[in-house]
Parts: sequence; structure tokens; C-alpha cells
Amino acid sequence: MTKIAVLGNGSWGSVLGSMLADNGNDVTFFGNIDSVNEEINTHHTNSHYMKDWKLNPSTKATSDLEVALDGAEIVLFVLPTKAVRIVAKNVRKVLDKTGNKPLIVTATKGIEPGTKKLISDILTEEIYPEDGDKIVAISGPSHAENVAQKDLTAIACASTNEDNAKFIQKVFSNDYVRFYTNDDLAGVEVGGAVKNVIAIAAGILVGKKYGDDAKAALMTRGLAEITRLGVNYFGAKPLTFSGLSGIGDLIVTCTSPNSRNWRAGKQIGEGKDLDYVLENMGQVVEGATTVKAVHELAEEKNIDMPISEAIYSVLYENGNVDDEIKKMMGREPKPEISL
Repeated sequence: MTKIAVLGNGSWGSVLGSMLADNGNDVTFFGNIDSVNEEINTHHTNSHYMKDWKLNPSTKATSDLEVALDGAEIVLFVLPTKAVRIVAKNVRKVLDKTGNKPLIVTATKGIEPGTKKLISDILTEEIYPEDGDKIVAISGPSHAENVAQKDLTAIACASTNEDNAKFIQKVFSNDYVRFYTNDDLAGVEVGGAVKNVIAIAAGILVGKKYGDDAKAALMTRGLAEITRLGVNYFGAKPLTFSGLSGIGDLIVTCTSPNSRNWRAGKQIGEGKDLDYVLENMGQVVEGATTVKAVHELAEEKNIDMPISEAIYSVLYENGNVDDEIKKMMGREPKPEISL
């Protein structure tokens, strides 16, 4: 049995924590909404995020970070990107006090605007500045709703330390979720983060009543953008984007109503504005934040990312969807394969 602290009890955090408890581990959630913690502890449900579903009854929830981290061998971050840094600072304070040195695992998929840093970089800076090997990222085609129903799922777990990746693989895997190790930490994170931007675009196409050809073109060219950014800015391996955190996550996020990024895009394609969509989504739309960082990166390094730039224009520069589509389709002819 491994003692695990899950920081974040939204839909994905709840499902991962419950799954880890199903695997025989001692799981404590940390969250700052007392009513959610009380519901988990009393009824083993989290109805705001996961209706008609029960967590493993052995899980516990608390708003006290010290209690959650007490004796933890693994600390799992499942928080919105904007919350990771401040929570990581607080985790460091607790760990400095106790002397505990748990593995840090991130299931957050995002890039921090402004710093343009991956989640693993933030966690290394704030928790283990001298030991980035203790950071592991998990990412892949995995909707909380499907994993909750024990649909067959495959996910990558990446670290610069192979032994740590293998340990997480062993602890997290079971008969319905299979984890594969990967040594390209940056590539796995970039794939998981930027596919949310492409998923917004996929939803927009559906909202605009485009068909299968358009969706296939978008996903394929979107993968080219993700790869281009990952290789040219973050030093990722091209092959990583042919894997679970690249094409795998892109497929599931661009084709399923379970994706909040896809749902946000669909509403935008139907004519709703971003503020309305974000206010009524009920959960964080990570792609809307990540696209800001992607825009900054593309400008800084002159990386060609027309789909991402079009989404940035629509969300933050009052760009017109139809005009942006015409602009992309009218771009100068170029070879298909290029980094």
C-alpha cells in the first residue's frame, strides 16, 4: 500500500484518486471547497463534478494541506494550471517542515502564461529545485467519465528518471488503465497541453457545421503544430507526438463531448462569446489559458502555428471565425512535412 495525496478533487482528480484507492492505496484528497470535502467524506460522491458516481469509500478529503501530505509517498497534482504554482509553494513549506521527500506527479495539462513553463518546470522550481528527477507527468487519451466507468484506457507516464516512471507505472496501472513509461517529459507535457487548443478548434468546426474531412484536416495539421512547438521550443522528441500524449490525446479530445475544450469550441462556433462559455462551463477550460502561452511562444521563436494563432485571435482579439478559416485555407502553399 502506497500513501498518496491527491491535490485537486475535481472530476479527473476524483476519478484518479478513486482508481488509486481501488488499486489498494491509501488516498487523501486536498481541496479548498469544504462542501465537496464533506460530501466525499460522508457520501463518497462528488456530485458537482461527477454525477451518479461513487468514489472508493476508503478515500478521504481535507482542506488541511499538512494533513493531506502527512506521510505521503506520492503527491499527485490535478489542479488548474493557474493554481499549480501557489499550491506548489505551500507544498514546499510543508515538506521543508516534515523532511518528507515524496515523488511529485502531475496530471495537469497546461503551459503557464507569462513564464511559458511546463507544469514539471513549475514543480521543479517550487518543490525540488535540485532534484527534477522526482517529477513524473501522466498524460494520454483519458476522459474522467470514461475511466470512472472502467473503460479501457492507456496513458503515458514520463520522467527524466526511468525508475521513478516505472514506480508510478506500477502503482497506477490496473486491469482497465494501462500506463506506459516515456523518458520525454517535455514532449509528453506539450502534447497534453496544446491538444486542448486544437480541441477548441475542433469544437468550433462542429459548431459551424463542418464535416469529417474538416475535422480530420484540423487534427492532422494540429498535430503538426504541436510537434513543431514541442521540438523547436522545448527540445522534445518528434516520435513522442505519435504516441499516447500526442495523437492519442488529440483524437479523444477533438472528437468527444466529454471534452470541455471541445464543448467550449462548439459553443463559440455556434456564436456564443468566450466570457459566456467560461462562465457557464462549470469547469476550467485549460485550452483557453494555454493558447495565451502558445501565442507568446510562437511569436518569440517565430514558430508557425496558424491554428493556434487563429484560436487566439477568436478568443482574445475579436477575430471572426469565418475570416480566420478563410485566412488559413488561403495561406501560401507549402510542403506537408516540416518542422
